[in-house]
Amino acid sequence: MTATAESTRVRVVRRGINPLHGLLLAGTFPLYLTAALSDYAYATSYHIQWSTFASWAIAGGLVFNGLAWLFALGGIVMASGQRGRAALECLLLLVTFVLGFINALVHARDAWAMMPTGFVLSIVIALLALVAALIGLSRNRAIAQEMTGGRA
Repeated sequence: MTATAESTRVRVVRRGINPLHGLLLAGTFPLYLTAALSDYAYATSYHIQWSTFASWAIAGGLVFNGLAWLFALGGIVMASGQRGRAALECLLLLVTFVLGFINALVHARDAWAMMPTGFVLSIVIALLALVAALIGLSRNRAIAQEMTGGRA
């Protein structure tokens, strides 16, 4: 008679966000920060090129932000235990997008007419994008998978 015993091991798998979602989140903040810094440069130098550069940075930030928001919506559906963090990230990205769109409209006005509203909005949007990126990029979940002796 032969006795056999199968050992059961538990492996913890870390699963983060989709790499494209991470890229979009990581790209949103620098674009909005660029807009805020360009608004500051315009406020101190009065060169129109800075307001134009801020407008383009906001447009790029809106594209990245909108796509990251779509991924965040999918993250709410896919999140098993961290729906709260996923929902918070989604809400922050939505608020950032709406304020970014308003900021784009403010920047569409005459260069001096956008001051100081555009500058203040750019700072607020950059901070919101930073918080959303930090929440989104720190969202990891641990999944315990049972591994049997010889089978993977």
